[in-house]
Amino acid sequence: MSTLAFLSSTELIWVAVLAVVVFGGSQLPKLARNLGRAQKELQKGLAEGAAEVDRAAEADRADDSSD
Repeated sequence: MSTLAFLSSTELIWVAVLAVVVFGGSQLPKLARNLGRAQKELQKGLAEGAAEVDRAAEADRADDSSD
């Protein structure tokens, strides 16, 4: 399901116009690039956190089975 599924096309146009007015046309590409980088870093951090939890759980199971 799309994140923006609750917005109609008219509402999306209003959001785009508001973004251009607030940030200016020349700043939008920079803003989009920075948002993309932030999203990539967030996903990378979540993946690293999940891997760390998996390693800790595996180590815990190894400790329990050796007893």
